[in-house]
Order: sequence, then C-alpha cells, then structure tokens
Amino acid sequence: MVHDTTINQEVLIDYCDRTGLESGEFGEYYALEYEDYIVNDSLVKLISNKINKFDITIVFGSWCSDSEQQVPHFYKILDQAGFDDSQLKIIAVNRQKKADEVHIEDLQIELVPTFIIYQNDNEIGRIVETPNETLEEDLWQIIK
Repeated sequence: MVHDTTINQEVLIDYCDRTGLESGEFGEYYALEYEDYIVNDSLVKLISNKINKFDITIVFGSWCSDSEQQVPHFYKILDQAGFDDSQLKIIAVNRQKKADEVHIEDLQIELVPTFIIYQNDNEIGRIVETPNETLEEDLWQIIK
C-alpha cells in the first residue's frame, strides 16, 4: 500500500491477491459488495464449464468506486464458477492508471476496473469499467 496524498488515503498498488482486496478501506467495500451480490446461477453454470481454459487479469484502483463495486462482484462469479485462482492476476494501479513495479503499459488501461480474458496468452476480450449487460453475460459472451 501507498499513501495517496491527493485523496489522503492508503491505496493498493502493484500485484495484489484476495488478502489485499479484503484488507483496509477497500476491504470494507469488498466484503459488503461480495456478500450482497446475487449471481446469475444459470450463466455461472455455463461459465463454470469453460472458465478454467482461460487466464484473467484484473486491473483496478482501490480508490475507484467502480472497482469497489465490480471487483467483488466479478470475484464472486469466479468463486461460484470454480475458477482456479492460479490463473488470475490482480494489479492495483494509482489514479494515473500506473503501477509502481509492475509494467502494465502494454495492457493499455484507460479505465478501471478492467477485466482482461486471455486464451493461450492472447487477449480474447475485456470488460472495461462497467459491464455492457451484466458481468456474467459479458464474461459469457467473451468465453463461449
């Protein structure tokens, strides 16, 4: 974590894991949003049959209200679909969409959160900031 003097708040930076997501101020939002989110069971069942064929990178800002909402929802979908966490990278960025020690320039992040789906090291789709439909529907459209 680093202290962001502009918003006078501790923010996550660089690689992160579930423990980081569940800690500090972001963790308060994470717990509430994760608990309250009701997944679409029928879509999660479809997703669960395919999801472990993919790698996912989440780029988010712990200072960002969209990240506070969407990241816990996405994580709950992954959990209920039985996604293997070893295939997940989580990268926290500052308000300039940069990390300190993780080079993310190639990811071309403009808005956060950004959920990037890869198959065989090739990006096949992304969900940027908020879903077009729902996270489940957008994810299914990418992986089906």
